[in-house]
Amino acid sequence: MKTLTAGRLLPLLGTLLAALLCAIGPGAGTASAHAALTSTDPADGSVVPAAPQRVVLTFSEGVLLTADSLRVLDPRGERVDEGKPAHVDGKSGTAAVGLRSGIADGTYTVAWQAVSEDSHPVAGAFTFSIGAPSKTTAKVTTAKIDPTVDALYGTGRYAAYTGFVLLVGGCVFAGVCRSSRPVQRVAVGGWLTLFGSTVALLLLRGAYTSGRGPSAVFDLAVLGDVLATKPGAALLSRLLLLSAAAVFLAVLFGSYAREDDGRTRHERRDVAYGLGAGGAVVATGLAATWAMAEHASAGLQPWLAMPVDVLHLLGVAVWLGGLAALLATLWTGEPIRRAAVQRFSRLAFASVCVLVATGLYQSWRQVGSWGALTGTEYGRLLLIKAGLVVVLVGLAYFSRRWTGRLADRTEPRKAKAPAVKAARSGKSDGVTAERAAQLARQQAALTKAAGKRKRDGDENRSGLRRSVLAETAVAVVVLAVTTLLTGTQPGRAETEQKQAAGAAGATAPAATGPAELTIDYDTGGTNGRGTAAVRIDPARSGDNTLGVSLTDPAGKPVDVPELEVSFTETRKKIGPLRASLKRLDTGRWEARGFQLPMGGEWQLTLTVRTSDIDQVTEIENVKIN
Repeated sequence: MKTLTAGRLLPLLGTLLAALLCAIGPGAGTASAHAALTSTDPADGSVVPAAPQRVVLTFSEGVLLTADSLRVLDPRGERVDEGKPAHVDGKSGTAAVGLRSGIADGTYTVAWQAVSEDSHPVAGAFTFSIGAPSKTTAKVTTAKIDPTVDALYGTGRYAAYTGFVLLVGGCVFAGVCRSSRPVQRVAVGGWLTLFGSTVALLLLRGAYTSGRGPSAVFDLAVLGDVLATKPGAALLSRLLLLSAAAVFLAVLFGSYAREDDGRTRHERRDVAYGLGAGGAVVATGLAATWAMAEHASAGLQPWLAMPVDVLHLLGVAVWLGGLAALLATLWTGEPIRRAAVQRFSRLAFASVCVLVATGLYQSWRQVGSWGALTGTEYGRLLLIKAGLVVVLVGLAYFSRRWTGRLADRTEPRKAKAPAVKAARSGKSDGVTAERAAQLARQQAALTKAAGKRKRDGDENRSGLRRSVLAETAVAVVVLAVTTLLTGTQPGRAETEQKQAAGAAGATAPAATGPAELTIDYDTGGTNGRGTAAVRIDPARSGDNTLGVSLTDPAGKPVDVPELEVSFTETRKKIGPLRASLKRLDTGRWEARGFQLPMGGEWQLTLTVRTSDIDQVTEIENVKIN
């Protein structure tokens, strides 16, 4: 059986990563609405007898409003709202806008768009009627996220998580385990990635929430609106904290990393404490920029969820970022002592314990039930993430075993080659200074290659490198799933939304198809007796086809001078709504497109006139779904 080397493992893990992202990517991309609209006043599709003073919307969680969050349009498409949308009584889960006085009867359309407290855009529309439904309604198009902007924004979020992990994990590894040039590259690369992705997210934020497309990315007015929101303030705070992080990196990998900086042991210890305290403050602040603007800030127990989310992010960064730093050290062949690897192993174990504790709380808070764990998209992604973490812990077990087998080797000090001595002393002995420097570089390259071959020949060190490489590859996938989770509606919210919809549906009559009634009438005059067969199809709120057939006692079709049918919802005082019947044939009338604004128990009134003085009105109840 062939040994799976690092060179063969990288392409394999890359293929697995691509396959997993393709499998879970499309599903998560469809979930964008986190704050769900739960009720409206006036109700969707309702008919009110008089114009209301304002329109009120209620959401499942808090929303952020702008000047155009609520638009009310009359049947001709002209706006009739006035003033800016605002929360009702300071409740962040509500939105209201006033209406102009003296607006006419007809059907009005309410178009709304907002940003949920966890930073995701939501939008929709509904209608209500004043007096009676009108024949025409305004046509509106709700804001949709531009696919290009959506893809760029998702990439930016993934890059931001990756940069944070590399920055914090690399710095912790350098301070606790070992500082080296490869570790410095990991930390600085993380800073650059986080800074660049944060700038990109700040520019893309307005286009992402407004649905205006890439053209709005560099619109300063849109950027100003973004900075006035909580997510925009969080991104700006992140940039300010990264400025402090740049100073921290300069000290950590600069003067502090040099052993011969002239400081005493006591002074170096004081600097180490200062770096530790300052680094902890900056890292916590960076993690808080996610907690204050995403899932943790909305929903159940935000006062506890936000600090727990900060701890969770820091645990992820210390573990996975440290893995990347350890891999970089092993991959470049830099010597690392067994004690340093063991310190990281203990640090990683503590991070895993923090992740388990905070992850259990977050899972309960965001999922809420066992059914939501498998019945919602968020729950399924969470299961995938949990499975990947289990794989990571299993790989970490093998890494600990390889760590226990490591042995520190003190390599003998080699005598410097004459050319190297000549290059450093400035003496040529027949060799020019340029040639001596060239020989010195060649000797250094040969020495490094020989040392690398020797380290690669160490089975224990090679085994540790392979296991850490596998851990890092799985960590890349964990970050990808984490990014998808931040863009997916939490399972608890999705379940509550479904339950609310089910409860609303339970109050309405079950859908049974067309409603049919047989009504006997007698006007009292000659040929005044007969039967009316009434059919309402599909007997649901909205457009219906109303058909009426009249027959005499013998069952033959019969015409009458006048026939009227109207509907009234007595409990809500809607109606009477009269149907415009059109005669089709002897004894047959029909009204197409007859609109009933809502479901419920309606009162059908049938009026038949058989002569100038002979008339009768019959009333029956009918259920509209």
